[in-house]
Amino acid sequence: MTTTEVPFLDLQREFNEYGEELISRAQNVLRKGRFILDEEVSKFESKFSSYVGAKYGIGVNSGSDALYLALRAIGVEGKEVVLPSHTFISTADAVVRNGGIPVFVDIEPGRYTLDPDAVREHVHEDTAAVIPVHLYGQPAEMDPIVEVADEYNATVVEDASQAHGARYRDEPVGSLGDMAVFSLYPTKNLGAYGDAGIAVTSDDKLAEHLRMAREYGSLERYRYEFVGTNSRLDEIQAAMLQYKLSRLDELNERRREVADSYEQTLNGVSTPSAVNHVDHVYHLYVVETDERDALRAHLDDHGVDTLIHYPTPIHQQPSYEGVGVRGDLGVTERVTDRILSLPMHPWCRPEEVDHVADAIRKF
Repeated sequence: MTTTEVPFLDLQREFNEYGEELISRAQNVLRKGRFILDEEVSKFESKFSSYVGAKYGIGVNSGSDALYLALRAIGVEGKEVVLPSHTFISTADAVVRNGGIPVFVDIEPGRYTLDPDAVREHVHEDTAAVIPVHLYGQPAEMDPIVEVADEYNATVVEDASQAHGARYRDEPVGSLGDMAVFSLYPTKNLGAYGDAGIAVTSDDKLAEHLRMAREYGSLERYRYEFVGTNSRLDEIQAAMLQYKLSRLDELNERRREVADSYEQTLNGVSTPSAVNHVDHVYHLYVVETDERDALRAHLDDHGVDTLIHYPTPIHQQPSYEGVGVRGDLGVTERVTDRILSLPMHPWCRPEEVDHVADAIRKF
């Protein structure tokens, strides 16, 4: 056993660095006494959409709602939606909650994002949408995915909930499809202090639908064009997110430095693939090994906190038994027994990275 402890994530370190500014911004909102869809939300929506290269941003109360409302704006009921099974379950839930049919296709080895060849095999005239998930901070191979989606008039909705600030061929994720959604959950590269999310698009009609849908189907008070919901980003979160957005590139660079240190010091495990034409932002640092469970227990004995993202593919979840269409998911099913997420955040200390690497070498 060891007295050295390496946490998977430590948000207290973030607060130690930015706390005074964040508290000041929250206090300003409290003094104004306006908490719902006021100027701070508008400012954040504008700044974030500009940051990702989209015309509009629509703040909502979670990334899950952002994707649900995005698919609702498209209209996927009774139609197929192509997506990976290796992702957080909310990606598929948004399809099913809208009456769509999830079509689970395989991922690329080492990259963990949608395999464009598998997408091509399953997109056809009845496909309403394709959801490439930029998993772990790694952008999906978008050009061929967009090409086949355009061929069949399918809408591309990027799930960029783990990829704030990532780029594909020098273009920011969020600008590569017809719409994109981002979770702003506290653990994300850009995180709020509670649940929050945002959808972005450059399509006027989709943006208007999203704005109405988040507020009961209304743009004009007490007039409701369709049955919507209550899903609004609040002013305090938006005020703090503006500041954190201004630091996002710096924080992502810190993540890359941690990733570089891991890459240079780790032995005995497969490290994340590096793709020349993408900028990975390392929301998670995921390694692979045939002895994953034994390694995880060993690291735990050495004070290293690890997680598995994600241990069971969606198509194997009890809630998805008999649901949707399944392609050949060999890569997906193989990697879920091998993957392990190591500590990764902008406040990882060099000695912590060294301790993780040393523990893995000892294994």
